[in-house]
Amino acid sequence: MILIADSGSTKTYWSLLKADGGCNHYYTQGINPFFQTEYEIEGFLRMTLLPQLGVDTISEIYFYGAGCATEKQINLMRSAFSKVFSYDILDVDSDLLGAARALCGDEPGIACILGTGSNSCYYNGQAIEKQVSPLGFIIGDEGSGASLGKRLVADCLKNQLPKGIKERFLERFKLTQAQIVENIYSKPFPSRFLASLSLFLIENIEEQALYQIVYDGFTDFFRRNVFQYDCLNKKVNVVGSIGYHYQDVLSKVADDLSLQLGKIIQAPSEELIKYHKQRSIKI
Repeated sequence: MILIADSGSTKTYWSLLKADGGCNHYYTQGINPFFQTEYEIEGFLRMTLLPQLGVDTISEIYFYGAGCATEKQINLMRSAFSKVFSYDILDVDSDLLGAARALCGDEPGIACILGTGSNSCYYNGQAIEKQVSPLGFIIGDEGSGASLGKRLVADCLKNQLPKGIKERFLERFKLTQAQIVENIYSKPFPSRFLASLSLFLIENIEEQALYQIVYDGFTDFFRRNVFQYDCLNKKVNVVGSIGYHYQDVLSKVADDLSLQLGKIIQAPSEELIKYHKQRSIKI
């Protein structure tokens, strides 16, 4: 059996490929070793994932996760998995490599993530050859759900939007300004919280001021990240819920910047399943 995980900061999508060719799918909350300890991740795997899978011996495990960009975080994830599962192969890689493999397969290309967070790279068909660091939602992650949510919240609470939008926003989520501040500064996973608020943008995209927030976010993403690759001569491929659901705005920004978009998919899981099935056949 082969277990494949696509883990963002908000949710993880698990695919268990069985020997008979069948595939089972499971959802859990996101895992991010940048924000969670080894003990917390081990406990989560043991208490939440293991009961769903029903097995603790798996031949191959491929985990693509947000926060798995450094040796420290990768080793933390490997250690947590080793305490819960028996396996022959365990590969822990960044969600960006997972996105690149899903979007490009074995071909070179530019791969981008636009979800709760954002990221980008030039992928040479085997590995990530060049990457501009996303830097997280506080000083980076342009165009992500967290970044768009942060801009939306700031503009609402500082009265920078047309009359009535602030009130509609607070009513939509049943929140006060004090509760918003508490969720951002005092509670865990503020990026998830901010990304959840960005739903207000797509629900009210006909409002020019809200459309402009999204347009500016995508413009910043392309200019500050994608422009550092050879992007004018290659298609820009995107995976993630934000890129997928806002693709009309994304396409407009790309056109205005003379960029050519390639594949746009909501999630990488199905393409990763195809990728690893093909590799197992070749082996």
